[in-house]
Amino acid sequence: MVEIASLAPAPFGCMILADMGAEIIRVDRAGGRASAGLTPPAGPLDRGRRSIAVDLKDPAGIEAVRTLVATADVFVEGFRPGVAERLGIGPTELLEINPRLVYGRMTGWGQDGPLAPRAGHDINYIAVAGALEPIGRAGERPHAPMNLVGDFGGGGLMLALGIVSALFERERSGQGQVVDAAMVDGAALLTTFMHGMHASGMWDGPRGTNALDGGAPFYDTYETSDGLYMAVGSVEPQFYAQLLDALGVIAAEIPSQLDAAAWPELKKLIASKFVQNTRAHWTEVFADSDACVSPVLSPWEAHEHPHNKAREAFIEVGGVVQPAPAPRFDRTVNAVPVPMDDGGRDVTETLTRWGLGADTVTAMTSSGAVR
Repeated sequence: MVEIASLAPAPFGCMILADMGAEIIRVDRAGGRASAGLTPPAGPLDRGRRSIAVDLKDPAGIEAVRTLVATADVFVEGFRPGVAERLGIGPTELLEINPRLVYGRMTGWGQDGPLAPRAGHDINYIAVAGALEPIGRAGERPHAPMNLVGDFGGGGLMLALGIVSALFERERSGQGQVVDAAMVDGAALLTTFMHGMHASGMWDGPRGTNALDGGAPFYDTYETSDGLYMAVGSVEPQFYAQLLDALGVIAAEIPSQLDAAAWPELKKLIASKFVQNTRAHWTEVFADSDACVSPVLSPWEAHEHPHNKAREAFIEVGGVVQPAPAPRFDRTVNAVPVPMDDGGRDVTETLTRWGLGADTVTAMTSSGAVR
């Protein structure tokens, strides 16, 4: 698999595939990373790859990429529409070289449509997809959920799924194809459940007033006495009953769980109970309960939770604690993640492992097109 270096969503999709055992060469841009500003340093998203630096403005560099693609199963790029074509590594050119190639394209807006040539970020894609508007408190403006929905859920994850699906189809047809993974499409897909709820009249209220967006007292977060939080998801009646019992609330003395008019009152009551003790206290109270109540952990605390420890849901790679590969398989074990270019970048070794002959490798490196 050949990956052209880009930001966030495509590297995440390729990281997933690397975790599953894909052998990936990442083509970095000669002279540095793809962007500046908020560009993160090399880290977890880069794990599991070998890399080379290529001057994509040099015809010899483009020829080097084509040479790699000739024996690859997958090629991934995250350029704006038309850029790969102008460089000479678009689908037409590469599928001519390798008709079985799965060509993955990761963009925000997709390969066509009026916004296709425009710049954007996660917040823009999920806004147009209808995924941003419902997120936030009642009476307040929509709140950006970090860049999880567009970049990673609607972007990289959909890219990885598309690539695997295309590889599976190739086993039947013998032909490669283009995977057009657009974050706006993927983010919209993530709202499918909401569309069903809305069509059945179960999601009609403004932002922050519905059952699953923080409007209901049984699906929200509550502050504890130490300024931390507990997450409550006591949706089903039997779970809600356990919540009330643990909090010392008598169900017969309060309004019905589904009385939406009473939700603000019930929220205040539940909040007044949680704030009386610490997060650690409530975590212990609900540890063996089906009330669906959990401590709200930061990303830096999550690896210490007993359940995550037991499942080894977090690992350390290159001195950095990070999520372990997922999902898991009972027969084929995921690859053990290693830092990118584990042991250091060695271009000759990387290209030789890819199956290129010594003369080809020497020609690529001596010209300066590959560094």
